Formats: sequence, C-alpha cells, structure tokens
Amino acid sequence: MREIDRTLEALLFVSAQPVAVPELAQAATAGEGEVVESLARLRERYAEGFRGIVLRELAGGFTLATDPSTDDAVRRLLARPRTPALTPAQAETLAIVAYLQPISRPEVTRIRGVASDSATATLHERGLVEEAGRSQFGAVLYRTTELFLKLFGLRALDDLPDPAGWDPTPDEAGALRERLLRAGESRIGLEQPAG
Repeated sequence: MREIDRTLEALLFVSAQPVAVPELAQAATAGEGEVVESLARLRERYAEGFRGIVLRELAGGFTLATDPSTDDAVRRLLARPRTPALTPAQAETLAIVAYLQPISRPEVTRIRGVASDSATATLHERGLVEEAGRSQFGAVLYRTTELFLKLFGLRALDDLPDPAGWDPTPDEAGALRERLLRAGESRIGLEQPAG
C-alpha cells in the first residue's frame, strides 16, 4: 500500500463527514490528481462484497462506510444502550483519583471544592474506579480499574501525562486566578435574587 493511500485511508477514517478531494489533497499535502488516483485504488480495495467497509462518494466528498451486507449486524450493535459521556464533575473526579490514588471521597471533595459523592458513585457504577481499602479515618479509598486503563489507552498508570507539563508560570497562575474570581463573582451576581 502506498503512503498516499495510507494517509487518505486514515483521513477518511477519522472524518465524520464526507471529505472533498481538495480538502484531502490539502490535508495530505498532495496534488488533487494524486488524490484521485489514490481514491481509485482505495475504491478497488474497499469494493462492495469484499470487506466490511466500502469507499463511498457522497455529498461532494468521500467517506468510509459499512458494506450494505453488514447492515443487520450494525443495527443490532448500535441498538445496544450507549454509555453516556463523563460529566465535567465525573471527569475531574476521575482525574483526581487517577493521579492521587488511592484517595478517599472526602479528599476528592476537598480538592474539587464541591461534593463529589455522586460523581464518585457514578464512576464506581461504571467500573472506572473501585474500592481500595480504607483510610486511617475509615473512609473508603478509591483507585482506577483496568477498564479505566483500557478506555484511556494506557498500558499502566505510568503512561498518564505528566501534570508538571501543565504547571502555569506565576504570571499565568495570577491571570487564571483573576479570570476565575471574575467568573465566580459574575456567577454569584446572577444567582442572587433581585431585591
């Protein structure tokens, strides 16, 4: 398989919408003629009846789609209940557990500044965190699970990004603090009843 074919295949795979030849050419840093030739090769490779994926020309662009012969199986899979995305509170809680595990709910609440009982309970129900013993004060400690590693594409916790890479400079921290204070003040102003 040629490099341009691999590149176009990847571009079509990640795009949720059909992609026009000029856009593919620009993204692949290739000429439009080269893209058209590559699409012809990909069309042969993904011809109907040979694979589960076909190359379709739709709405002025190209896209990878399922072969019509797989429609029944695809419908059965997609009819299964989908797991909802994490809420911001759940994502914050999960990040805190991932980096500071084992950690108790009261500690998570102290770090977040808001109650984390619901977020922690949901993460536990979804299998992303599990109990890992008790603190010296009797609080349940939580840690991430193998499912967490799998869903986030990590071999081990050591693969988590280093938070030091996100440490703001003192000037950035000051500017961020000011923005957060202004946002909090405006939020409080909106929440107070008119007098």
